Amino acid sequence: MGKEILISHAGLKALEDELDELKTFKRKEIAEKIKVALSFGDLSENSEYDSAKNEQAIMEARIAQLENMLANAKTIDVNEVTTDKVSIGCTVDVEDVDTGEKDTYSIVSQSESDVYAGKISDESPVGGGLLGKSEGDVAEIELPTGAILKLRVLKIEKTQY
Repeated sequence: MGKEILISHAGLKALEDELDELKTFKRKEIAEKIKVALSFGDLSENSEYDSAKNEQAIMEARIAQLENMLANAKTIDVNEVTTDKVSIGCTVDVEDVDTGEKDTYSIVSQSESDVYAGKISDESPVGGGLLGKSEGDVAEIELPTGAILKLRVLKIEKTQY
């Protein structure tokens, strides 16, 4: 049993859909590529075969990763998410203390993170630094560059999934 992964119902569905797609369609597609590449003969100089086998290995690793994540997934009950402290399932409005710049982040599990959509992992420096903070608190977060980012929590809400 691996580490428990907290995930939204939508995130769980996305992982299940990806796993189904890989097992149902992608496996057959890659098997066909391997079959075609084998028909070219000499495997020692067959780049199509090598490429298809590499693609197969990457896909099988992803399938194993998804199966492990799903085996350890615990869905977040939005009714249990509170807004008194930042946690997974919360959307947080923050202000950079030094620049005054404001941002909004949804705190999600690593499997659901998408920085471009404003979804940051609870395991990322910023997400982890905000966990447990209340409105008005300032989180001092050490970034990978070594710089310290100071974010004031302005508002905490339940994320709408």
